[in-house]
Amino acid sequence: MGAMTDPVTDEATEPLSDRLQAWLEADGEKSLGALVTTFGPQSFAILFLVLMAFPALPLPTGGVSHVLEIATMLLALEQVVGRRTVWLPQRLAKRELKALSGKFTQALVRRIRWFEKYSKPRFEHLLGWRATGSAIGLIVLALTVAAFVAPPFSGLDTLPALGVVVLSLGVLLGDAAIAAVGVVIGAAGVALVFALGSAVLHFL
Repeated sequence: MGAMTDPVTDEATEPLSDRLQAWLEADGEKSLGALVTTFGPQSFAILFLVLMAFPALPLPTGGVSHVLEIATMLLALEQVVGRRTVWLPQRLAKRELKALSGKFTQALVRRIRWFEKYSKPRFEHLLGWRATGSAIGLIVLALTVAAFVAPPFSGLDTLPALGVVVLSLGVLLGDAAIAAVGVVIGAAGVALVFALGSAVLHFL
């Protein structure tokens, strides 16, 4: 299976958007386990990207987002403790990614292609360090928790989730600058969640 800390390798020279689109359009199951098998060394990053893309939508997504966020938190914990390969319980590995269909899938691939146009290898070697992988896992965990605790139907979970998506894209593209942008977006989202939460508590 895979590790988020391994940037793009010689075995994966095809653009990320093309590989993801090919997997989505191919026959066969569209489960978490199948995604890990397909993307191998990049499995942590691709799972973070796919799972948090739905909560990153500026739309009320209800309980569906919480399920995806819990899965993301579990995977982030694996990376925090230093795992370089994804481990999934059998039940979770077989879980179908029902959100990956229709217009959502098309929009996701388009956004990835937009990032690919402007990305280039920047400090790519830093993304391969084990310590960096653990740090990224911790950041993903913190941003996902912030998205999870955001008031439901408030839209406040969007920025932390988007931060995870952009951070993951930076790792997948071997571009530390894009990864840093994701961290900044996520941090702004966390600050907004806590600022508005504090304001509400003070008002009450």
